[in-house]
Amino acid sequence: MALMDKHKQVKRQRLDRICEGEIYTRKQSQSIRPPILNGPMHPRPLVALLDGRDCTVEMPILKDVATVAFCDAQSTQEIHEKVLNEAVAALLYHTITLSRDDLEKFKGLRVIVRIGSGFDNVDIKAAAELGIAVCNVPASSVEETADTSLCLILNLYRRVTWMHQALREGTRASSVEQIREVAGGAARIRGETLGIIGLGRVGQAVALRAKAFGFGVIFYDPYLPDGVERSLGLQRMATLQDLLIHSDCVSLHCSLNEHNHHLINDFTIKQMRQGAFLVNTSRGGLVDEKALAQALKEGRIRGAALDVHETEPFSFSTGPLKDAPNLICTPHTSWYSEQASVEAREEAAREVRRAITGRIPDSLKNCVNKEYLMAASQWPSMEAATVHPELNGATYRFPPGLINVAAVGGLPGAVAGVESLVSGTLSHGITPVSHPPHAPSPNKAEADRDIPSDQ
Repeated sequence: MALMDKHKQVKRQRLDRICEGEIYTRKQSQSIRPPILNGPMHPRPLVALLDGRDCTVEMPILKDVATVAFCDAQSTQEIHEKVLNEAVAALLYHTITLSRDDLEKFKGLRVIVRIGSGFDNVDIKAAAELGIAVCNVPASSVEETADTSLCLILNLYRRVTWMHQALREGTRASSVEQIREVAGGAARIRGETLGIIGLGRVGQAVALRAKAFGFGVIFYDPYLPDGVERSLGLQRMATLQDLLIHSDCVSLHCSLNEHNHHLINDFTIKQMRQGAFLVNTSRGGLVDEKALAQALKEGRIRGAALDVHETEPFSFSTGPLKDAPNLICTPHTSWYSEQASVEAREEAAREVRRAITGRIPDSLKNCVNKEYLMAASQWPSMEAATVHPELNGATYRFPPGLINVAAVGGLPGAVAGVESLVSGTLSHGITPVSHPPHAPSPNKAEADRDIPSDQ
């Protein structure tokens, strides 16, 4: 009896440490996960939301096929060892980065779904070589991002932000001279030329909105087929330099990859029209902020509006932009509305469900590294597992609050699975297989400009 009490006390201490948020680490394994198998996953896999804590939208979609845990982590060092060992699917936003080293920490990961469209925070080539499919949700925030982009463009032209600040600071604008001083720099929009870099979903939505305000719209996108400009009534530029030379305002709507980092730099800024505007709601790495700050101070760029930054979360108190004039910054929120947020989470959960119940990558709707997967992996068949009614996810049902795991369906018998979590492994039935050597990555350049940034 005393021995049993002592055993329970040890268990209780371990649970207390987990509930208090203690971070567990493990030695990184030298082996990598088995190749992706063709066929449905085994029942009750563990799905982890890596950088969030709210699973209420995802649970109704996944609760009958998986257990959903949340980690609320900013790096893989903060993710519990059980998740690293057992998760077969991961959901994530843009606030956590998964490099090759991070991906290798996951023992059984099969699919990653980015809740949003941009996926530059995941090494998709390394993921493919490790047998992990990477997906995104490209459509949910198209309208929100386009509306925000146009809002920032209009703000730069009409200087609403600066007029508001002037009034808040006590500036009087009763006479014509005072109005002229406060509103100095405000410009007429009709007849101005808006240059769009990257005519994907968001780029096209911005172009259609801008035309209604009287902008002439030109664009540069080397990945689009001929004729798109005719269907939308736009003018296509053959080179980036042509677009910069002819634009009064430049708006960025392309994904970030190794080919376009610091696309806007000191050299390309000098190719822009004197006094042009710059707007970026895409990815912060597209703009060299040091070069932009210098151009704003010298007046070569009349004003800039950035929703995304090289270092996030952004702060005016640090970085090269802290003293830059005529600058509007927002905290990576152009993607957000209540509706868009829910739609993105629902679609991400549906993509995970397709991965669990179908075949990877064939059943996936928005797999962004499918070509790399096909080149790097072998595809043996896998028979669907027989679900025993008594093993239908029992070991995955945890009480609320345990290592940040959301209880499935609020089942009263959830506590029964706790001891198996702490003392043993989570048995979803996927048998480990030794991973083949890394396959070489294809040398094909990424062509992702048709996928707008989310955020």
